[in-house]
Amino acid sequence: MLHIFIRAIRDILSNSFLNAVAVITIALSVLIISAFALFFINADAVMNIWTEGIRIMAYLEPGVPEKKISKITQEIQRMDGVQETRFIAKEEALEQFKAQIRGQSSLIDNLKENPLPDAFEIRMAEPFRNNWENFETLAMQIRAIPSVEEVEYGQKWLGRVIHILNLFRLAGYALGCLFFMATVFFVANTIRLVLYSRQEEIEIMRLVGASEGFIKDPFYIQSLIQGGLGGIIGLGTLFVTFNFIVGNWKLEIGTWKLGSVPNFEFPISNFEFGFLSPEISAGILLGSMFVGWLGCYLSLRQFLKV
Repeated sequence: MLHIFIRAIRDILSNSFLNAVAVITIALSVLIISAFALFFINADAVMNIWTEGIRIMAYLEPGVPEKKISKITQEIQRMDGVQETRFIAKEEALEQFKAQIRGQSSLIDNLKENPLPDAFEIRMAEPFRNNWENFETLAMQIRAIPSVEEVEYGQKWLGRVIHILNLFRLAGYALGCLFFMATVFFVANTIRLVLYSRQEEIEIMRLVGASEGFIKDPFYIQSLIQGGLGGIIGLGTLFVTFNFIVGNWKLEIGTWKLGSVPNFEFPISNFEFGFLSPEISAGILLGSMFVGWLGCYLSLRQFLKV
């Protein structure tokens, strides 16, 4: 095994330019694919924080009696996925709104009547917050309750954000497949060029009775080394770039307000971007080595006809 490994290293050094180009190609592919993965991981983390703070607001029709409000509260609380239900009287909502626009309260001082409706603030349980469709399902159930006039949970803008992320994710998958095929093709052609340059040597080894494994194994080890080096360089470049751009910078988005009830809000503060986990990094590294091996396998199969 040591002898085969030494032969593979010698072959890499003797064809340093071709192997360097193959390693750089793999590194660029790993860098781009890893950057997409890093983006999606942090985007999902932001979305999880957003969904943790989302409150479904159910606005009631005017003049709903207190006895019926109590029944609506119990009905909502019994629904699947509901963690907490809080009734917000329109008087409380108006006071909170005045506190929120402190300094401009004169705008509503001359109101003859309270324009805000009674409302329920519903918070979903943690397991149900991970799926956006659960918000839609629960909102539809609440909307079907008599005396509920409107239901809000930021569905319009959050749905657009999720749609955009899904488009980016689809583009990432497409680019990943494209770079995978391009890298395999390039590695295969690199190995094929090396095989053509050593065609006479391979024929002599076959004539003297060398086994196919003795001929092929150095090329497989060579391609694994190429894939491993490309993966390490790509991940290393991404890690250095990530730390240079992000460093200790924290995302401070502040507090978002939705709807007319002031406490329908969710904060995102001091969010720290995270790098790829060791498990994902190891998977990407193994994937880059597999790309090198696959390119070598296809080239050997075509050239040696085995």
